[in-house]
Amino acid sequence: MSTTFPATWSGLVDDAAIFPPGDVPLPDAVDAHLVRRDQWFAGLVGAFVVTDTKLPEIGTPLPLAVVVTGGAGGIEPALRLAERGGHEVAGVEIALRDLDDLAGNARRVATATDGCGVPPEQVYVELPHASDTGAWLRAADAVAEAGLRLKFRTGGLEAHLFPAAHALARWIDAALDRETPFKCTAGLHNAVRHTGEDGFEHHGFLNVLVATLRAFDGAGADEVVALLEDRDADSVVATAREDDLGRARRWFTSFGSCSVTEPLDDLFALGLLEKP
Repeated sequence: MSTTFPATWSGLVDDAAIFPPGDVPLPDAVDAHLVRRDQWFAGLVGAFVVTDTKLPEIGTPLPLAVVVTGGAGGIEPALRLAERGGHEVAGVEIALRDLDDLAGNARRVATATDGCGVPPEQVYVELPHASDTGAWLRAADAVAEAGLRLKFRTGGLEAHLFPAAHALARWIDAALDRETPFKCTAGLHNAVRHTGEDGFEHHGFLNVLVATLRAFDGAGADEVVALLEDRDADSVVATAREDDLGRARRWFTSFGSCSVTEPLDDLFALGLLEKP
């Protein structure tokens, strides 16, 4: 279905329906994704996110963001599986797990992706929450030097997976300082920061977009943290309308969500998107 879709929101939400807390069975998630791709809001939806372990179960060729569940050595086999299935690999995502050598782990990922047929700008490296800021920054350096991209975990099933605003602000600053785009994953179902039914403090994807744009334009750390912590929907929307929010998409490329309808509903409710 061909429609004109606002560039600001285009491809913003990667379809991670099979991941917690949604946990939609894979066949149902694929069917729903195919339906969405034929709707007027198809432009909002990015790739279908799937783990390498579930790749063989997808019979319909799709644009995929493949999450490699093992180490760097699992990247090439995952890409071969995707190729055999006729899938377009829109992205590769992998988390660093070697806490004793994060930078070395990032370099191993870069080496593993070199020559695999996937452009480096389609590889997203998830850096863990780390108490050693220096190690985290050195890993970010390694990611940037290889031309890869960053991935930030902004939620999950446990409280410690939701970074505080000051931590997320530092991550955004680090990405911008290295001119490295990033995506987010988990917890960003809604546009504006709020306390979820799970009792956790959820970041809002609109907050992150606004904060990213202001940080890029030179805002200080305190202002960026305040923008991430703003719970007033009217205030966040007013700030979003002050500038071309689409400029932030150069850096904040997308977020994975187990729900596509919740972000869509919020964009409607806030008057930021209208059905044609």
